[in-house]
Amino acid sequence: MKVLGISGSMRKKGNTAELVGAILGRCEEGGVKTEFVSLAGRKILPCLGCEKCKERKWCIIENDDWDDVMQKVMKCDVLVIGSPTYYYDVCGQLKNFIDRTYSLYHDRKLSGKKGVAVAVHANKGAVRTIQTLEAFLSTHEFSSLGCVKGTGYHEGDVLKDEKAMKRAQKIGDKIVRLLKPSHD
Repeated sequence: MKVLGISGSMRKKGNTAELVGAILGRCEEGGVKTEFVSLAGRKILPCLGCEKCKERKWCIIENDDWDDVMQKVMKCDVLVIGSPTYYYDVCGQLKNFIDRTYSLYHDRKLSGKKGVAVAVHANKGAVRTIQTLEAFLSTHEFSSLGCVKGTGYHEGDVLKDEKAMKRAQKIGDKIVRLLKPSHD
């Protein structure tokens, strides 16, 4: 069983990465294997809307990093997907990534996985960001394990958001209970 965390932020060690990492850290403490992927510095081209994926059963774009990251998503049991809030929604890099998953929708290739939506905002807008992430998860028939909203602007600010950090720990604990049920 594996938990994959994706930070859609263009800041490799920004607040989104920190909040996703807090959930993954709690999972690791509980003995669950995790992996973290940052989309920072990766090339993720937008969906072309060509519909050729219906025949190919995978996105036809091959000259970027989407395929490598999506292979990891395909292998995980739980996806923790996070975005900073840009203009009351997910950032463009993550939106490109999400849009390209249309190629997997036709055959419900992501169905049955579990998901957690994570959003960080400076002062408002995280609710809509969460809604977009949860819509992505729901469309692909993930079972939701909840969401975490955090506040932070400067690098590391989210670590001071006690409510978000407690929520991240609770979500991490929930994942551990799900993937490593006790045998009492």
